[in-house]
Amino acid sequence: MVTGMYVEYVNARVHGMSSRLLTTHGFERLIAQPSLDGLIEELEKTPYREEIVEARILKTGINCIEYALRKNLMKTYRKILTLVEGEKSARYILIFLKKWDVQNIKTIIRGKNIQTPNEEISGCLIPAGTMDETTLIELVKQPDVRAVVDLMATWEIEYAVPLTRHIGEFFEQNKTCTLEYALDAYYFESSLNELKGKRLDDLVVRDLIGTEIDIRNIKTALTMIRDSVSADDAAPLLLTGGKEINTESILDLIRTKKIADAVRLLEPTSYRFLKDVPAAVTSQGKISILEKELDHYLIRKGASMFRGDPLSFTIVIGYLWAKLNEITNIRVIARCREAGMPDELMESEIFYV
Repeated sequence: MVTGMYVEYVNARVHGMSSRLLTTHGFERLIAQPSLDGLIEELEKTPYREEIVEARILKTGINCIEYALRKNLMKTYRKILTLVEGEKSARYILIFLKKWDVQNIKTIIRGKNIQTPNEEISGCLIPAGTMDETTLIELVKQPDVRAVVDLMATWEIEYAVPLTRHIGEFFEQNKTCTLEYALDAYYFESSLNELKGKRLDDLVVRDLIGTEIDIRNIKTALTMIRDSVSADDAAPLLLTGGKEINTESILDLIRTKKIADAVRLLEPTSYRFLKDVPAAVTSQGKISILEKELDHYLIRKGASMFRGDPLSFTIVIGYLWAKLNEITNIRVIARCREAGMPDELMESEIFYV
Protein backbone atom coordinates (compact mmCIF):
# COMPACT_ATOMS: atom_id res chain seq x y z
CA MET A 1 0.00 0.00 0.00
CA VAL A 2 1.19 3.49 -0.76
CA THR A 3 2.09 5.37 2.39
CA GLY A 4 1.00 8.96 2.89
CA MET A 5 4.65 9.90 3.27
CA TYR A 6 5.52 8.44 -0.14
CA VAL A 7 2.60 10.18 -1.85
CA GLU A 8 3.67 13.44 -0.23
CA TYR A 9 7.20 12.92 -1.56
CA VAL A 10 5.97 12.26 -5.12
CA ASN A 11 3.60 15.22 -5.01
CA ALA A 12 6.35 17.48 -3.69
CA ARG A 13 8.53 16.47 -6.65
CA VAL A 14 5.67 17.08 -9.05
CA HIS A 15 4.99 20.49 -7.51
CA GLY A 16 8.63 21.31 -8.19
CA MET A 17 8.21 20.24 -11.82
CA SER A 18 5.04 22.32 -12.12
CA SER A 19 6.96 25.43 -11.09
CA ARG A 20 8.78 25.13 -14.40
CA LEU A 21 5.60 25.31 -16.47
CA LEU A 22 5.35 28.45 -18.59
CA THR A 23 3.39 31.36 -17.15
CA THR A 24 1.06 33.61 -19.10
CA HIS A 25 3.95 36.04 -19.43
CA GLY A 26 6.10 33.23 -20.82
CA PHE A 27 3.54 32.49 -23.51
CA GLU A 28 3.26 36.19 -24.32
CA ARG A 29 7.02 36.29 -24.95
CA LEU A 30 6.70 33.34 -27.33
CA ILE A 31 3.79 34.95 -29.19
CA ALA A 32 5.76 38.19 -29.51
CA GLN A 33 8.50 36.54 -31.58
CA PRO A 34 8.18 37.64 -35.22
CA SER A 35 9.63 34.47 -36.78
CA LEU A 36 10.22 30.77 -36.16
CA ASP A 37 13.92 31.46 -35.63
CA GLY A 38 13.01 34.02 -32.97
CA LEU A 39 10.62 31.55 -31.37
CA ILE A 40 13.34 28.90 -31.25
CA GLU A 41 15.74 31.37 -29.61
CA GLU A 42 13.10 32.33 -27.04
CA LEU A 43 12.39 28.66 -26.26
CA GLU A 44 16.10 28.24 -25.60
CA LYS A 45 15.62 30.59 -22.63
CA THR A 46 12.92 28.35 -21.14
CA PRO A 47 12.94 24.90 -19.48
CA TYR A 48 12.96 23.53 -23.07
CA ARG A 49 16.56 24.70 -23.52
CA GLU A 50 18.21 21.26 -23.41
CA GLU A 51 15.88 19.81 -26.05
CA ILE A 52 16.07 22.91 -28.26
CA VAL A 53 19.89 22.83 -28.22
CA GLU A 54 19.81 19.18 -29.31
CA ALA A 55 17.11 19.82 -31.91
CA ARG A 56 18.96 22.74 -33.53
CA ILE A 57 21.78 20.36 -34.46
CA LEU A 58 19.41 18.03 -36.29
CA LYS A 59 16.45 20.10 -37.47
CA THR A 60 15.38 23.58 -38.57
CA GLY A 61 12.20 25.65 -38.39
CA ILE A 62 8.98 23.97 -37.32
CA ASN A 63 10.66 20.52 -37.34
CA CYS A 64 13.18 21.76 -34.77
CA ILE A 65 10.40 22.84 -32.42
CA GLU A 66 8.36 19.66 -32.90
CA TYR A 67 11.43 17.50 -32.23
CA ALA A 68 12.25 19.40 -29.04
CA LEU A 69 8.67 19.25 -27.76
CA ARG A 70 8.44 15.49 -28.34
CA LYS A 71 11.74 14.92 -26.54
CA ASN A 72 10.73 17.10 -23.59
CA LEU A 73 7.32 15.48 -23.23
CA MET A 74 8.83 12.01 -23.37
CA LYS A 75 11.46 12.92 -20.76
CA THR A 76 8.81 14.40 -18.47
CA TYR A 77 6.57 11.34 -18.63
CA ARG A 78 9.45 8.94 -18.11
CA LYS A 79 10.49 10.91 -15.03
CA ILE A 80 6.98 10.61 -13.62
CA LEU A 81 6.95 6.86 -14.28
CA THR A 82 10.26 6.51 -12.45
CA LEU A 83 8.83 8.35 -9.43
CA VAL A 84 5.84 6.02 -9.08
CA GLU A 85 7.46 2.78 -10.26
CA GLY A 86 6.49 -0.23 -8.19
CA GLU A 87 3.59 1.47 -6.42
CA LYS A 88 0.03 0.15 -6.83
CA SER A 89 -1.26 3.63 -7.45
CA ALA A 90 1.05 3.87 -10.46
CA ARG A 91 -1.88 2.43 -12.41
CA TYR A 92 -3.56 5.84 -12.36
CA ILE A 93 -0.54 7.33 -14.10
CA LEU A 94 -0.30 4.44 -16.55
CA ILE A 95 -3.92 4.94 -17.57
CA PHE A 96 -3.02 8.45 -18.66
CA LEU A 97 0.24 7.46 -20.35
CA LYS A 98 -1.34 4.57 -22.26
CA LYS A 99 -3.14 7.17 -24.33
CA TRP A 100 0.20 7.58 -26.10
CA ASP A 101 0.40 3.84 -26.83
CA VAL A 102 -2.97 4.06 -28.56
CA GLN A 103 -2.05 7.25 -30.42
CA ASN A 104 1.29 5.81 -31.57
CA ILE A 105 -0.30 2.59 -32.84
CA LYS A 106 -2.92 4.61 -34.72
CA THR A 107 -0.16 6.69 -36.29
CA ILE A 108 1.70 3.58 -37.44
CA ILE A 109 -1.44 1.93 -38.83
CA ARG A 110 -2.47 5.06 -40.72
CA GLY A 111 1.02 5.48 -42.10
CA LYS A 112 1.30 1.87 -43.24
CA ASN A 113 -2.14 1.96 -44.83
CA ILE A 114 -1.17 4.85 -47.12
CA GLN A 115 2.47 3.74 -47.52
CA THR A 116 4.00 6.70 -45.71
CA PRO A 117 7.84 6.52 -45.52
CA ASN A 118 9.09 4.96 -42.28
CA GLU A 119 11.11 8.04 -41.35
CA GLU A 120 8.03 10.23 -41.60
CA ILE A 121 5.97 7.87 -39.44
CA SER A 122 8.73 7.66 -36.82
CA GLY A 123 8.93 11.44 -36.66
CA CYS A 124 5.30 11.59 -35.55
CA LEU A 125 5.64 9.13 -32.67
CA ILE A 126 5.92 10.07 -29.00
CA PRO A 127 7.26 7.10 -26.98
CA ALA A 128 5.71 8.34 -23.73
CA GLY A 129 3.52 5.35 -22.93
CA THR A 130 4.35 1.76 -21.98
CA MET A 131 5.78 0.97 -25.43
CA ASP A 132 9.35 2.20 -25.67
CA GLU A 133 11.03 3.75 -28.69
CA THR A 134 12.75 0.52 -29.75
CA THR A 135 9.43 -1.35 -29.85
CA LEU A 136 7.73 1.38 -31.84
CA ILE A 137 10.58 1.60 -34.38
CA GLU A 138 10.41 -2.17 -34.97
CA LEU A 139 6.67 -1.85 -35.61
CA VAL A 140 7.33 0.98 -38.07
CA LYS A 141 9.76 -1.26 -39.97
CA GLN A 142 7.00 -3.74 -40.78
CA PRO A 143 5.83 -3.72 -44.42
CA ASP A 144 2.09 -3.37 -43.87
CA VAL A 145 -0.76 -3.22 -41.35
CA ARG A 146 -1.10 -7.01 -41.12
CA ALA A 147 2.59 -7.38 -40.28
CA VAL A 148 2.34 -4.67 -37.62
CA VAL A 149 -0.54 -6.45 -35.89
CA ASP A 150 1.14 -9.87 -36.23
CA LEU A 151 4.36 -8.60 -34.62
CA MET A 152 2.39 -7.08 -31.75
CA ALA A 153 0.66 -10.44 -31.25
CA THR A 154 4.01 -12.28 -31.32
CA TRP A 155 5.37 -9.93 -28.67
CA GLU A 156 2.13 -10.33 -26.67
CA ILE A 157 1.51 -6.59 -26.63
CA GLU A 158 -1.95 -6.14 -25.12
CA TYR A 159 -3.26 -3.96 -27.96
CA ALA A 160 -2.87 -6.85 -30.40
CA VAL A 161 -6.00 -8.44 -28.95
CA PRO A 162 -8.57 -5.87 -30.18
CA LEU A 163 -6.65 -5.34 -33.43
CA THR A 164 -6.58 -9.06 -34.26
CA ARG A 165 -10.28 -9.28 -33.49
CA HIS A 166 -11.11 -6.57 -36.04
CA ILE A 167 -8.41 -7.04 -38.69
CA GLY A 168 -10.86 -8.89 -40.96
CA GLU A 169 -13.23 -5.91 -40.99
CA PHE A 170 -10.31 -3.65 -41.85
CA PHE A 171 -9.42 -5.69 -44.93
CA GLU A 172 -13.07 -5.86 -46.02
CA GLN A 173 -13.62 -2.09 -45.78
CA ASN A 174 -10.03 -0.77 -46.07
CA LYS A 175 -10.85 1.81 -43.41
CA THR A 176 -8.42 2.37 -40.56
CA CYS A 177 -11.26 3.79 -38.45
CA THR A 178 -12.30 0.18 -37.77
CA LEU A 179 -8.99 -0.56 -36.06
CA GLU A 180 -8.83 2.86 -34.42
CA TYR A 181 -12.25 2.36 -32.84
CA ALA A 182 -11.15 -1.09 -31.63
CA LEU A 183 -8.13 0.47 -29.93
CA ASP A 184 -10.20 3.23 -28.32
CA ALA A 185 -12.86 0.81 -27.09
CA TYR A 186 -10.19 -1.46 -25.60
CA TYR A 187 -8.37 1.42 -23.95
CA PHE A 188 -11.44 2.88 -22.28
CA GLU A 189 -12.89 -0.49 -21.24
CA SER A 190 -9.60 -1.66 -19.71
CA SER A 191 -9.12 1.71 -18.00
CA LEU A 192 -12.56 1.56 -16.37
CA ASN A 193 -11.89 -2.03 -15.27
CA GLU A 194 -8.81 -0.74 -13.45
CA LEU A 195 -10.93 1.79 -11.58
CA LYS A 196 -13.59 -0.30 -9.86
CA GLY A 197 -12.36 0.44 -6.35
CA LYS A 198 -13.92 2.88 -3.91
CA ARG A 199 -10.81 4.89 -3.08
CA LEU A 200 -11.00 8.59 -3.79
CA ASP A 201 -8.39 8.26 -6.53
CA ASP A 202 -10.47 5.56 -8.26
CA LEU A 203 -13.59 7.69 -8.14
CA VAL A 204 -11.90 10.85 -9.41
CA VAL A 205 -10.03 9.18 -12.27
CA ARG A 206 -13.10 7.15 -13.24
CA ASP A 207 -15.10 10.37 -13.39
CA LEU A 208 -12.50 11.90 -15.71
CA ILE A 209 -12.40 8.84 -17.98
CA GLY A 210 -16.21 8.86 -18.16
CA THR A 211 -16.13 12.52 -19.14
CA GLU A 212 -13.60 11.79 -21.87
CA ILE A 213 -15.85 9.04 -23.25
CA ASP A 214 -18.82 11.44 -23.25
CA ILE A 215 -16.80 14.01 -25.17
CA ARG A 216 -15.53 11.48 -27.69
CA ASN A 217 -19.10 10.33 -28.32
CA ILE A 218 -20.42 13.88 -28.63
CA LYS A 219 -17.72 14.66 -31.18
CA THR A 220 -18.65 11.52 -33.11
CA ALA A 221 -22.31 12.56 -33.07
CA LEU A 222 -21.48 16.05 -34.37
CA THR A 223 -19.37 14.56 -37.16
CA MET A 224 -22.12 12.13 -38.11
CA ILE A 225 -24.67 14.94 -38.27
CA ARG A 226 -22.36 17.10 -40.37
CA ASP A 227 -21.69 14.22 -42.77
CA SER A 228 -25.35 13.10 -42.91
CA VAL A 229 -24.59 9.64 -41.50
CA SER A 230 -27.55 7.76 -40.03
CA ALA A 231 -27.76 6.79 -36.38
CA ASP A 232 -27.75 3.09 -37.35
CA ASP A 233 -24.49 3.48 -39.27
CA ALA A 234 -22.94 5.55 -36.48
CA ALA A 235 -23.86 3.15 -33.66
CA PRO A 236 -20.84 0.82 -34.11
CA LEU A 237 -18.50 3.80 -33.62
CA LEU A 238 -19.81 4.83 -30.20
CA LEU A 239 -17.98 4.07 -26.97
CA THR A 240 -19.61 2.72 -23.82
CA GLY A 241 -18.96 3.85 -20.25
CA GLY A 242 -19.72 7.58 -20.50
CA LYS A 243 -20.24 9.55 -17.31
CA GLU A 244 -23.53 11.28 -18.13
CA ILE A 245 -24.64 10.24 -21.61
CA ASN A 246 -25.34 6.67 -22.67
CA THR A 247 -25.11 5.47 -26.26
CA GLU A 248 -28.86 5.70 -26.87
CA SER A 249 -28.81 9.38 -25.90
CA ILE A 250 -25.90 9.94 -28.30
CA LEU A 251 -27.93 8.28 -31.04
CA ASP A 252 -30.77 10.68 -30.21
CA LEU A 253 -28.36 13.55 -30.91
CA ILE A 254 -27.61 12.09 -34.32
CA ARG A 255 -31.28 11.57 -35.09
CA THR A 256 -31.91 15.32 -34.79
CA LYS A 257 -29.91 15.71 -38.03
CA LYS A 258 -29.09 19.30 -37.06
CA ILE A 259 -26.13 20.57 -35.04
CA ALA A 260 -28.19 23.25 -33.28
CA ASP A 261 -30.85 20.73 -32.23
CA ALA A 262 -28.23 18.31 -30.94
CA VAL A 263 -26.68 21.10 -28.86
CA ARG A 264 -30.08 21.89 -27.36
CA LEU A 265 -30.49 18.25 -26.31
CA LEU A 266 -27.28 18.58 -24.29
CA GLU A 267 -28.59 21.46 -22.15
CA PRO A 268 -29.56 19.21 -19.18
CA THR A 269 -25.96 17.90 -19.02
CA SER A 270 -22.57 19.29 -18.01
CA TYR A 271 -21.97 20.03 -21.70
CA ARG A 272 -24.61 22.76 -21.77
CA PHE A 273 -21.80 25.29 -22.33
CA LEU A 274 -21.98 24.40 -26.03
CA LYS A 275 -25.16 26.49 -26.28
CA ASP A 276 -22.98 29.59 -25.80
CA VAL A 277 -21.36 29.03 -29.19
CA PRO A 278 -22.92 31.55 -31.63
CA ALA A 279 -25.99 30.28 -33.46
CA ALA A 280 -24.39 31.35 -36.74
CA VAL A 281 -21.80 28.65 -36.20
CA THR A 282 -24.15 25.80 -35.36
CA SER A 283 -26.66 26.72 -38.06
CA GLN A 284 -23.94 26.40 -40.70
CA GLY A 285 -22.98 22.95 -39.54
CA LYS A 286 -19.49 23.97 -38.43
CA ILE A 287 -18.27 21.77 -35.61
CA SER A 288 -14.61 22.76 -35.11
CA ILE A 289 -15.48 25.46 -32.54
CA LEU A 290 -17.75 23.04 -30.67
CA GLU A 291 -14.98 20.43 -30.65
CA LYS A 292 -12.52 22.98 -29.31
CA GLU A 293 -14.89 23.91 -26.48
CA LEU A 294 -15.23 20.24 -25.57
CA ASP A 295 -11.45 19.80 -25.61
CA HIS A 296 -10.99 22.81 -23.35
CA TYR A 297 -13.56 21.47 -20.90
CA LEU A 298 -11.69 18.15 -20.65
CA ILE A 299 -8.27 19.80 -20.30
CA ARG A 300 -9.58 22.14 -17.60
CA LYS A 301 -11.12 19.23 -15.72
CA GLY A 302 -7.97 17.12 -16.01
CA ALA A 303 -5.62 19.92 -14.98
CA SER A 304 -7.87 20.84 -12.02
CA MET A 305 -6.79 17.59 -10.34
CA PHE A 306 -3.51 19.32 -9.55
CA ARG A 307 -5.35 21.35 -6.93
CA GLY A 308 -6.84 18.28 -5.27
CA ASP A 309 -6.06 16.28 -2.13
CA PRO A 310 -2.31 16.57 -1.30
CA LEU A 311 -2.34 12.89 -0.33
CA SER A 312 -3.77 11.81 -3.69
CA PHE A 313 -1.96 10.62 -6.79
CA THR A 314 -4.48 12.57 -8.86
CA ILE A 315 -2.23 15.61 -8.36
CA VAL A 316 0.27 13.90 -10.65
CA ILE A 317 -2.42 13.35 -13.28
CA GLY A 318 -3.41 17.00 -13.02
CA TYR A 319 0.19 17.99 -13.71
CA LEU A 320 0.35 15.68 -16.73
CA TRP A 321 -2.73 17.35 -18.20
CA ALA A 322 -1.26 20.80 -17.57
CA LYS A 323 2.02 19.76 -19.20
CA LEU A 324 0.22 18.38 -22.23
CA ASN A 325 -1.71 21.63 -22.57
CA GLU A 326 1.54 23.61 -22.43
CA ILE A 327 3.05 21.50 -25.21
CA THR A 328 -0.13 21.93 -27.27
CA ASN A 329 -0.02 25.72 -26.81
CA ILE A 330 3.60 25.92 -27.96
CA ARG A 331 2.78 23.82 -31.02
CA VAL A 332 -0.13 26.11 -31.82
CA ILE A 333 2.10 29.19 -31.54
CA ALA A 334 4.72 27.59 -33.80
CA ARG A 335 2.22 26.53 -36.44
CA CYS A 336 0.42 29.88 -36.39
CA ARG A 337 3.75 31.69 -36.76
CA GLU A 338 4.72 29.44 -39.65
CA ALA A 339 1.38 30.20 -41.32
CA GLY A 340 1.85 33.95 -40.82
CA MET A 341 -1.22 34.42 -38.64
CA PRO A 342 -1.63 37.76 -36.83
CA ASP A 343 -0.82 37.82 -33.11
CA GLU A 344 -4.43 38.50 -32.14
CA LEU A 345 -5.63 35.35 -33.87
CA MET A 346 -2.77 33.36 -32.41
CA GLU A 347 -3.63 34.51 -28.89
CA SER A 348 -7.23 33.39 -29.39
CA GLU A 349 -5.99 29.87 -30.12
CA ILE A 350 -4.08 29.59 -26.82
CA PHE A 351 -5.81 27.94 -23.88
CA TYR A 352 -4.69 28.65 -20.32
CA VAL A 353 -5.51 26.34 -17.40
